[in-house]
Amino acid sequence: MPDDVRARQRTGTGLGLLLALVLGAVLLTALPQGGRQDEGCSPHTATAWTKDDRLTGEFARYGDDTNRTDDWTGGDGTHSVRLPDGRVLWLFSDTYLGQVHGPPNPVGESYAWRDTTAPLVRNSAVVMDRAGHLRSTLPAPLFPEPAPGQWRWPVAARVEPRSPGSSQAVVRVLLWVRTAGQSPWIYGVPTATEVATLSLPDLRVESVVKVLDQSLVPDPSRRVLFGTTLVDEGEWTYVFGGDDGRAASRPASSAYVARVPKGRLADGAAWRFWDGSGWGLVPKPLAGAEVGSAFSVVRTGATYVLFTMAAGAAGLTTVTSYWACALTGPWHGPTGRFSPALPASGVAAYNPQVHPAVSGGDGRLVLSYDVNWLETTGASASINANVALYRPRFVTVRLTRTR
Repeated sequence: MPDDVRARQRTGTGLGLLLALVLGAVLLTALPQGGRQDEGCSPHTATAWTKDDRLTGEFARYGDDTNRTDDWTGGDGTHSVRLPDGRVLWLFSDTYLGQVHGPPNPVGESYAWRDTTAPLVRNSAVVMDRAGHLRSTLPAPLFPEPAPGQWRWPVAARVEPRSPGSSQAVVRVLLWVRTAGQSPWIYGVPTATEVATLSLPDLRVESVVKVLDQSLVPDPSRRVLFGTTLVDEGEWTYVFGGDDGRAASRPASSAYVARVPKGRLADGAAWRFWDGSGWGLVPKPLAGAEVGSAFSVVRTGATYVLFTMAAGAAGLTTVTSYWACALTGPWHGPTGRFSPALPASGVAAYNPQVHPAVSGGDGRLVLSYDVNWLETTGASASINANVALYRPRFVTVRLTRTR
């Protein structure tokens, strides 16, 4: 999932990655009217966080397992959804498969490593059992390239009725289509939003449909891709998206929101976009927070809290937050900064995402962040020499009312 300064980039051989940092987060639960303010709304911020060593360690255990050579060993663009039978489906963008060796690595360092033949695919999905153990990687890539020079990155997903009122459930996965391009579009030119339908319980891809084509928007930095996060409210699913403003050196990217009746995520005709005063056919930016094209959101009481990587140089290391009384803003902040742990120097954190699928019921939020090597030279070799540089890490965050 690309964005602002995302920490991923390919080398000439196609094996290095530097993904855009500062993929903001709006964890929003939307109100049907879109702009109404609820009584009881108050400023909130993240006042405490701790490392979630169990989840971080589970992905390290699974990635280091040498029993298979066609499974996940590292990836970014981390999203999750809980399935009706209690399993959790984890979705990733660019992913390494293959086998992990060591430690030590070939130069004697105490890191597990991949060799240079490790396959790299554009997306993957890993299944976690009810007990919280990762068990299998679905055939990868799960979503094939739509055309030469294009690829699909999965983002948020939701279990919903196959159609409104249906008793049969399916998984809908939002996909970002990007097309190979030149600088500043080294992460691909934003092209379209698609929705894939996966059957249950076998998670077979049944169909992929395009719900919003952006290929004719002349300025790529103004193209909007939706699906960074989904929020259910009543009979609606709210779908948030962002543009690539920071790729074009604008101070910040803009956030957008659409809403769709439950059961109709795969029906492009059912989508309506917040246009500044109501729900129409043309999306307009939400007011307030500086975000990237990827973000995720939570509601606490009557308040919405948005997590994002901080602006400027701090965006390489620091998560911050905003708050609002309505999904359309205005957003207030930034506030509540914290700097999660990084596995080595010269490494960036990006793409903070909240995971309701594994969050506790006591007010704690499980938040993941992706990590990657910052330098363009030797990025692929560094990622392969230390597999921890390209795996999600997790923290537990608590929100506190500040007045």
